Amino acid sequence: MWGMATRQNSSSGKPKSPRVQVVLPEELCSRLTSLAEQESRTVSNMAKVLIQEGVNRHEASNIKSDFSKETEQFRNTLESQGEKRLQGVPKRLKFFKP
Repeated sequence: MWGMATRQNSSSGKPKSPRVQVVLPEELCSRLTSLAEQESRTVSNMAKVLIQEGVNRHEASNIKSDFSKETEQFRNTLESQGEKRLQGVPKRLKFFKP
């Protein structure tokens, strides 16, 4: 299967975190290395942090997108119903005459 993360076991037999191999353009690798040095991280850890942020941002934008689609569908449904006039005073409301 394409893109499958590989798993390795430690010497104690416990499974390690999944490993993913990526090929980066030279310029992007240099920028990543620079960011890692600025934050006193390893390049691998910096890549992990940036991937987490990107995935979270992507998922959040999809949630907003789904919400706006549902809102638009709800609005269209309401607008397509047309106007309905009330017949008399609603039963729950009581009007008091002064």
